[in-house]
Amino acid sequence: MKTYLDCIPCFIRQAFDAAKFVTDDEIIQAKILREVLLAVAAMDFNQSPPMMGQMIHRLIRGFTGIDDPYRDIKTRYNRYALNLYHQLKKQISDSADPIETAVRLAIAGNIIDFGAKRELDIGAIFRAIDHAVKAELDMAVFSDFKAAVAKAKNILYIGDNSGEIVFDRLLVETLPREKITFVVRGRPVLNDAILEDARTSGITSIVPVIDTGSDAPGIIMADCSDDCRQNFDQCDLIIAKGQGNYETLFDLKKNIYFMFKAKCPVIAGHAGVDEGDIVLCRNVQS
Repeated sequence: MKTYLDCIPCFIRQAFDAAKFVTDDEIIQAKILREVLLAVAAMDFNQSPPMMGQMIHRLIRGFTGIDDPYRDIKTRYNRYALNLYHQLKKQISDSADPIETAVRLAIAGNIIDFGAKRELDIGAIFRAIDHAVKAELDMAVFSDFKAAVAKAKNILYIGDNSGEIVFDRLLVETLPREKITFVVRGRPVLNDAILEDARTSGITSIVPVIDTGSDAPGIIMADCSDDCRQNFDQCDLIIAKGQGNYETLFDLKKNIYFMFKAKCPVIAGHAGVDEGDIVLCRNVQS
């Protein structure tokens, strides 16, 4: 998926947010923003938004020397989500269709995205959960998804954000976990989940976990490790969470089901949904 003009304000806002996380010095914040504006002016709009995001956050890390500006936020939202785990686990087990409920809750967890939102309170998570369990879901795609999971021998589940990864654990536990390998980012970027978050969430105790080897907030195949690319080649089904994975994988010729909450008008328009909708969709190349 290419970058659209409407993506530019989001890039600038992300850069400003990250700058504020690492320093209160407005002079340094201004220097970071100037560098980002120069980079945006020179960008190739045929690249996906996560490629631009990767460049912006590399620039910020290089400028400040701080490797993980979102560390405290990730810790906090992992804790919030873990506090909900047993309640949500019971909600799944008590439901008429545990897989459907787990899918809906996994999508609800995608609200924990500091690439898309400047601020998020615990109330927003509860509202996202309430909305996800009641909202319209494409049941034809869901039926195909369940059939694909049953048929698959090797499933790659690509996570997105910290906090959200606890919601992913709930879905992984509802699916045939012996088929699943979970994927996280290779280095900190935004509040995306890395191996540390996978361990905190408990996912590492139930399925194998690999990282991409990359600091992109999505999957840029050319930037991934050999191990990650080998797992992509060998899997016969991919579950991809979040907008960044949607932006980078939509055109890939693999059997991919995307799950996310449409948090911006660009993604909503591309997916053919309204902003705020919960989305379960399949890539056009599958």
